[in-house]
Amino acid sequence: MVGLLKERRRRKLREHPVPEEWRAIISRNLPFFSRLSAADQKELLGHVQVFLAEKRFEGCGGLELTEEIRLTIATQACLLLLHRKTDYYPRLVTILVYPSGFVVEENRPIDHIVWEEGQEGRLGETSRQMGSLVLAWDAARYGGLDPSDGKNLILHEFAHQLDFEDLAADGVPALNSRDERRSWAEVMKVEFAALRAADETGIAMLLDSYGATNPAEFFAVAIEAFFERPLALRNQRPQLYGALERFFRQDPATYSSEPAASPLTAAPPPGPPESRPINVF
Repeated sequence: MVGLLKERRRRKLREHPVPEEWRAIISRNLPFFSRLSAADQKELLGHVQVFLAEKRFEGCGGLELTEEIRLTIATQACLLLLHRKTDYYPRLVTILVYPSGFVVEENRPIDHIVWEEGQEGRLGETSRQMGSLVLAWDAARYGGLDPSDGKNLILHEFAHQLDFEDLAADGVPALNSRDERRSWAEVMKVEFAALRAADETGIAMLLDSYGATNPAEFFAVAIEAFFERPLALRNQRPQLYGALERFFRQDPATYSSEPAASPLTAAPPPGPPESRPINVF
């Protein structure tokens, strides 16, 4: 009964008319939106209404939350839900937004018995246990404005939330069958090994080398590339692209702004200082 009531409420939210100013904000901050089909725009905006109704946003470090911030984050988070049955990131309660990169206290292992205390700068963070997701607004906004640089903080952190839906942080989202899990594992094992080997030897790869850290980070980095560099990813890593296309049930190459002759690597235009999200699992 609770599930039926929840779905009924969500269906009403998805069907509610969207203010025109929402479309203006989303189109301005997220260029990919205008390239989606009318049906996909409608579905995405429906998901955004549910997301905003169910998730709590908090401004941190003096940041005053605005409609622009909430919509920019929610729309990109919901892009990962398009065309799929979803429970809207069920382990996530709160999105904490800082104006820019933030510093956390961390204990880091030096060896198996010695730990070092220190501070570390981050742009984003989430985990299975914390029930929240933290973002630096300047980096989050910049990632949306340049939809083909291969890096997107919001997609990266919400990819981790997808990973958590099966109660593990292992780079494997919730899949429907044993066959799907086996097929996923076969592709990801090869692709992860290829990225690690390239990272160890200094060979340039399309995927960010941060993905060589562990399977969970590989999953998040692969999702960034799938949505931001789909043409290059489909050309260079077709098996990886195919696995992600089947899972997400969409083909970002159809609405990407990526140049057709995308180089293997490209220096990003001036933007926020480079710092990959660090996630505590």
